[in-house]
Amino acid sequence: MTVRTRIAPSPTGDPHVGTAYVALFNRCFARQHGGQFILRIEDTDQTRSTLESEQAILDSLRWLGLDWDEGPDVGGDYGPYRQSERMDLYGDYARQLVEKGHAFYCFATPEELDQMRREQEAAGEAVKYDGRGLKLSAEEVQSRLDAGEPHVIRMKVPEEGTCVVNDMLRGDIEIPWKQVDMQILLKTDGMPTYHLANVVDDHLMKITHVARGEEWINSAPKHQLLYEYFGWEMPTLCHMPLLRNPDKSKLSKRKNPTSITFYRDMGYLPEALLNYLGRMGWSMPNEEEKFTLAEMEAAFNIETVSLGGPVFDVQKLDWLNGRWIREDLDEEQFVGRVAEWAFNRDNLKRMVPLIQGRVEKFTDIAPLANFMLSGLPLLDESSFENKRLEKETICKILQFSSWKLDALQDWQRDRLYEELNQLAQAMELKLKDFLFPLFVAVAGSPSAPPLFDAMAILGPDMVRARVRHALNAAGGVSKKQAKKLTKEYQSITK
Repeated sequence: MTVRTRIAPSPTGDPHVGTAYVALFNRCFARQHGGQFILRIEDTDQTRSTLESEQAILDSLRWLGLDWDEGPDVGGDYGPYRQSERMDLYGDYARQLVEKGHAFYCFATPEELDQMRREQEAAGEAVKYDGRGLKLSAEEVQSRLDAGEPHVIRMKVPEEGTCVVNDMLRGDIEIPWKQVDMQILLKTDGMPTYHLANVVDDHLMKITHVARGEEWINSAPKHQLLYEYFGWEMPTLCHMPLLRNPDKSKLSKRKNPTSITFYRDMGYLPEALLNYLGRMGWSMPNEEEKFTLAEMEAAFNIETVSLGGPVFDVQKLDWLNGRWIREDLDEEQFVGRVAEWAFNRDNLKRMVPLIQGRVEKFTDIAPLANFMLSGLPLLDESSFENKRLEKETICKILQFSSWKLDALQDWQRDRLYEELNQLAQAMELKLKDFLFPLFVAVAGSPSAPPLFDAMAILGPDMVRARVRHALNAAGGVSKKQAKKLTKEYQSITK
């Protein structure tokens, strides 16, 4: 058997360090067994998936030094490697399950399902699909299909007993079937859900081992059942421990920068970041903390991965990155890496429109371009002193802006202006006052080049991180305040 592993990111946002973490462990497992590592793009969510996000994922993984044997950009014998290009497959497989009696048509409307959930909540019952579609006769189902009524296809799930899923790290995992919902496989528009597409693609691409985050454990019974229904051999499962913040909560961008491009723009070496991800729940046999990808592949044993939630600590990453800079770069290499990071021609060209009109001599460049080449500005509460704005208002502006920017996908100068201007109006603030804390957050000073141009050039990862950093520096908001602000934000942004 040839070992075949895969990583299957959804191109719906910034390239996440968690994606790189799982990709690294899948690649190491495949390489250690002389197998193949595949990259598949799971873009069935057509409303959120973008080509820009897909390209960012590919670029970020390659920047880290992770490559793949098959994928949308390199081809392979089992393509296409974008789910959006495989849509003609999934409907046939879903209907096969209906014909075999393992799935059924459901005609329940969204309103009916909402009512069902409200009644279950009122009765203190678990909220899940109640199987109403199974009560329809074959004649009624056919009649409603002939009439063209909107419908989905759902999988049947046993009502009694326990599903036992075997996991490489955890052994047998027992999950009662009563906790497993009758999953939609094919949506009203004919698009597959993740669960159907994932199983079909893994089978057709001959994936032998699936290493993924532990958040997918509860989905494993559905996938195992689908393999049984189809009569296919299921890949071996391995649920990796989730990356954690220092407070042990799940790694999230609200507490830690999570985008790979953020760490690239901050000036981390890709070797160091990949090295650090390799230490997340695993260690070299000699316990050396600094190691290369090749050294990790040679020593890798997935069964020694620790189930304790690995903590992604930026301070520890800083220490490791410093070791790589000091120990692996001579002076010539150091100069080359710095030039490649900040002073390459493309990066300088991005800055020129913002600073050239304000330069009288070249020594003016450094102060003007400082905000482009720094990471998180050194700020404290005094940085936000303003005669027209109270501290509470400044924190509210930064919190609301953070939420607004987190949700923004079209990161263009005019769109940034439009969204933040609307937010200022909704908060009944003059735009000049509203933008004051954002100037400080983004540029470290209330006096800086045009804000929206600067935000567009810096990119979403760095800007979002700086706004969150500024909110903390300005005093932050408590959990109680956050709940109150959430309600207010939702009321003014409907």
